[in-house]
Amino acid sequence: MKRHSPQHRDQGDKPVIWTVSVSRLFELFRDITLEFDDQAEIEPIPLGFEDAVRHIRERLATERCDAVIAAGSNGAYLKSRLSVPVIIAKASGFDVMQALARARKITPDIGLITYQETMPALSEFQSTFGLNIAQRTYATEEDARSQISELKAAGIKAIVGAGLITDLAEEAGLAGIFVYSAASIRQAFDDALELARLTQLESTRGRSFPVADTLRAKHHINDLRGDSAAMESVRQSVTLFAKSPATVLIQGETGTGKELAAQAIHRAHPQMQGKVQAHHPFVAVNCGALAESLLESELFGYEEGAFTGSRRGGHAGLFEAAHRGTLLLDEIGEMPLPLQTRLLRVLEEREVVRVGGTRPIPVNVRIISATHCDLDARVREGRFRADLFYRLSVLRMTLPPLRERPDDLAPLAEWCLKNALAAMDIRPHANLHAEILRCAPLLARYRWPGNVRELRNMMERLALFLAAEPLQALTPNLIARIAPEILRDNVSTTTAPLAPTLSAGHAGSEESLQDVLARFNGNRAAAASYLGISRTTLWRRLGEKHGSTGAGPEQ
Repeated sequence: MKRHSPQHRDQGDKPVIWTVSVSRLFELFRDITLEFDDQAEIEPIPLGFEDAVRHIRERLATERCDAVIAAGSNGAYLKSRLSVPVIIAKASGFDVMQALARARKITPDIGLITYQETMPALSEFQSTFGLNIAQRTYATEEDARSQISELKAAGIKAIVGAGLITDLAEEAGLAGIFVYSAASIRQAFDDALELARLTQLESTRGRSFPVADTLRAKHHINDLRGDSAAMESVRQSVTLFAKSPATVLIQGETGTGKELAAQAIHRAHPQMQGKVQAHHPFVAVNCGALAESLLESELFGYEEGAFTGSRRGGHAGLFEAAHRGTLLLDEIGEMPLPLQTRLLRVLEEREVVRVGGTRPIPVNVRIISATHCDLDARVREGRFRADLFYRLSVLRMTLPPLRERPDDLAPLAEWCLKNALAAMDIRPHANLHAEILRCAPLLARYRWPGNVRELRNMMERLALFLAAEPLQALTPNLIARIAPEILRDNVSTTTAPLAPTLSAGHAGSEESLQDVLARFNGNRAAAASYLGISRTTLWRRLGEKHGSTGAGPEQ
């Protein structure tokens, strides 16, 4: 086995990654490792918790490791006790739904045991599909054993969870359904590889700081989807702005894709194209999510002893982490005035001074700012420095809200839904495009206050319901049932509620029913499927229109 000195490394060395896992997760890690074997030196460590911590600490004294991959409670335990970066593999919502679907084939009485936090969103899912899902959390192995015993006593027959949980469930004579998918583990390997490369790069520069998971731009200009003139203008601006090192201010409502646009600008820069992205970090920080003192230390870093609880050796800030790359200051309008003064100095001097320090540190960072508020108004009100505003807004871009892009709505909905289904390894229905178009009038009447993010989340929710009942058609009524907020938002703008059984585009008239029948050459079965209703309901509606309930020959 090749040993890696912690003091010396060749710039051409592969990153060194250790995977820490036990039980069936070890097997999944082993299988995924084969896909990354040519990109990194990956070694499995089949230990858990304190045994793993002791083993890794001993080896770090003489060996190099750039990143560790673990999962669940084991990962959380390692992350709080190791100096090496730990990437925690996380089961996605789709993983959970797929695991529940497998458990449902065994029994309708299912237990879901997760580490420390429950999943409140499952309550609506289980009521819709008639599942009895008992959720529990655990912190330790003994805690997990206790939860499984209680669920077994309550009549639960299958337990969904991570490797530890499924092993304990099978020990107790229950069915254990493993929650992790290969896709989620593969994503953890991707993240660890990027982080390891960044750690390796920074060590060659003679600087040391912990590398955040956000030091990677995942999106590019093609992710700014939409064929409307407004989106074409946005893409043209991205391409143009990428050629300049000037600051950029991106304005737009929440959910319009401000960070996505910032990443697209970063990746479209001529120096980024055709090169490994890890060499040009993209760092994002939400200026409105942190208290002033914490935001200051995160942005500018701090020296050892700068305040109570400060880390030994100090801490490099995000400006240093973003050196030679891009720093996105999200929600810049929420930055406190004292920090605005410090930020202005960094922009003017191109150097930072850590909190509690006196030594200036040169930085070469491209600044992109984003905000949902009216910064011009905040300048007039004295809540934002005018001189900083002008320094941040050399180039300006405004992202249009979704309600102003009606032509993009249906294609975006279809794209989001297909991606959500693909993430669950489900092939979209052949009529999905036509079904989306049939639902477009309903979607278009909603104002979408959360914009594209809200649409994406709704399509992910819809995908779960479609996956649970693969034969059901996508209809306006299904969307209205799953996303009732659409109807609430339309109360003041529509004169009548949607017909309970017909689509928005065809409800309410004899002509519309005949049009649908004509579309399918009189085939009533195909027409009923298109409308999302049963053939019996279609016969009854036709009978009501013609004053008769008699049924003709079925086609």
